[in-house]
Amino acid sequence: MTPFSEQELAEFREYFGAAPGEMDGETFKAKLRQLRAKYHPDNFEKFGDDTVRQLATERFQRIERLAEKMEAWRSGKLPAGDASAQKSTDPVFDPRARFAYDQMKIEIRTGDKDLKYHLFGTFYRWLTMGDRFRIPESKAYLIADEEHAGRSIGYMESIRVYLTFTEEDPTETIAGWLAEKLAGRADTLLIEGERIPIDYDSILLAIKKRSFKLLA
Repeated sequence: MTPFSEQELAEFREYFGAAPGEMDGETFKAKLRQLRAKYHPDNFEKFGDDTVRQLATERFQRIERLAEKMEAWRSGKLPAGDASAQKSTDPVFDPRARFAYDQMKIEIRTGDKDLKYHLFGTFYRWLTMGDRFRIPESKAYLIADEEHAGRSIGYMESIRVYLTFTEEDPTETIAGWLAEKLAGRADTLLIEGERIPIDYDSILLAIKKRSFKLLA
């Protein structure tokens, strides 16, 4: 058992190529040196773009946080947690929990130029003009950041939208739609500025934690 959440485990595997418990100390240190050299923000200064610089910084900081947690765990300063116990005590998983949010910031970065049409179909042009896009099987909707939508960064495109939903809208439906649309197409997903792995469980947890209101 490790102290890493499901989201952290997914990110650790993505960057380090193995789960925390599958790496010995020397392998971890060698991989960390490689990641620091590859993803250091200074390497991206040549692009002269603030968004590229921000993306590089966020990724580097995330790697450093994962590394710090790994080192603390291996040194015995951080006890292993029971993920199932944590889930059972987290109020967002309580059946009485309620969720709602007004304009949750979601940013999608992708090299797939057709992703925006996969997400919104022909409605995309109306979305960029200020109309709302309703997520199927719910009343939840997305609006676009009109000054940002579709902005290209070299071969990378950045799409920024804002999600609004009420207690009547199942977060599972919202997360399921996002996960299905983004899987295999998006490179990076940011929810309220935090990088989230592109899978159903991680997206659902991120939405729930940010929109948790009360226990009925």
